[in-house]
Amino acid sequence: MFVGHACLAFAVAALGADRLGWSRERALGLAALAALFATLPDVDVIYGLSGLIAPAAGSGPVPVESFWAAGNRVHRGVTHALPVAAVVTAAVWLGGRAETAPRAAGAALLAALVPVVAALSGGLAGAVTAVFVLCVGAVVALARRRGVPSGVLAGAAFVGLFTHPFGDLLTGEPPALLYPFDATVVAERVVLSADPTLHLLGAFGVELATAWLALAAYFRVSGERPAAHVDRRAVLGVAYAGAALALPAPTLEVSYHFVFSVLAVGVVGVTPPSLDRLRSWRAGVTALAAVSLAAVAYAAVYLVVG
Repeated sequence: MFVGHACLAFAVAALGADRLGWSRERALGLAALAALFATLPDVDVIYGLSGLIAPAAGSGPVPVESFWAAGNRVHRGVTHALPVAAVVTAAVWLGGRAETAPRAAGAALLAALVPVVAALSGGLAGAVTAVFVLCVGAVVALARRRGVPSGVLAGAAFVGLFTHPFGDLLTGEPPALLYPFDATVVAERVVLSADPTLHLLGAFGVELATAWLALAAYFRVSGERPAAHVDRRAVLGVAYAGAALALPAPTLEVSYHFVFSVLAVGVVGVTPPSLDRLRSWRAGVTALAAVSLAAVAYAAVYLVVG
């Protein structure tokens, strides 16, 4: 879901800035930063590396399953909480200021999250929070070097961190939205269909929709014409419909064969190496169109034969 989170944040920030009358460069800069911040909460899966380094022996889970089994111990907890997002946004605003005192206060506020979380939820959660804090600090440092104003930086953090948890409601365990408070906002993931395969296809469709939304936001802000970036080779994605007959029906629990193969359809957008920006965009948009057509075609065949 990394791509979906980034795309959603990019679209919200870009369209919001455009609505406020910001310039093209400023709006797209905010959107890019928001997309970057939106990926940071998922650094909590880093703990899943322990499942790859030391997977269960014998008949235990395969490495990929071990990764998710380990990562899910802390995934969608602290880093996905709205109160934590509020604290981080405030720290980012302070850290982006030019004055020394506010910057020191922002760094202290950000660093204080680690011992607080460790005291409340244990060393593992504290360690994950430390990685999260370091990543946030790195983004702030990078933005300051580029002269990004503190208000723009905080706005990007707000959009990225506050939109992220809501993109996780369709897959896996719902995020702990109000951590550290003992209150549950969403107890179970949102189910799009009782059929697990249709639910997966629906969730994948939402992911693709966020990508198209981000592209629409970019083209609206930039003033470019989207039709100029789609090659007719994208229709080759329809051929993926046959996979519905050849591959086992995917579910959220077992989806790798579907996800990897349908994304591979995007190679139809690849163009010969070139530094030409237009060709790069054409390859990317064509690839997205091909994958989207492949997913629709697969779903249509599954509905007919399933």
